[in-house]
Amino acid sequence: MRAALDTNVLAYAEGVGDAPRCDKARSLVARLPLEQVLLPAQTLGELYRVLTGKAGFDADRARTALLSWADTFEVADSTWSAFQGAVDIAADHGLQIWDALILSVAAENGSRMLLSEDLQDGFTWHGVTVLDPFAESPSSLLGELLDDA
Repeated sequence: MRAALDTNVLAYAEGVGDAPRCDKARSLVARLPLEQVLLPAQTLGELYRVLTGKAGFDADRARTALLSWADTFEVADSTWSAFQGAVDIAADHGLQIWDALILSVAAENGSRMLLSEDLQDGFTWHGVTVLDPFAESPSSLLGELLDDA
């Protein structure tokens, strides 16, 4: 079962945010089955912005972090068809276009879930269900993924 990660999971794992979420993100990432995780390229671009802006990383440190994520998990590029899907999601469901692009890339690449606290927990589009890994009661679907590790 394949899962895509949203920027907030990566940012917390990099230590950006409150300690409980950062610890939970690090624990989650350590338990994920590497071969089943996808990073939409958009998430890495957003992570760079968060690390160099909010977190105050210098450009070299942020680049090193991004390359480390890309070395660990498969990165999926944004295609024109994924962008078209993102426009539909944004228009039909009111999501921001860049969040919608992450969801659309996840769907295009066969993910069953998108781990994110920024989108509506439980929202499903084209077979991808958004799951909040920081929720008090995480989804059983996330549990299945972690059991595969």
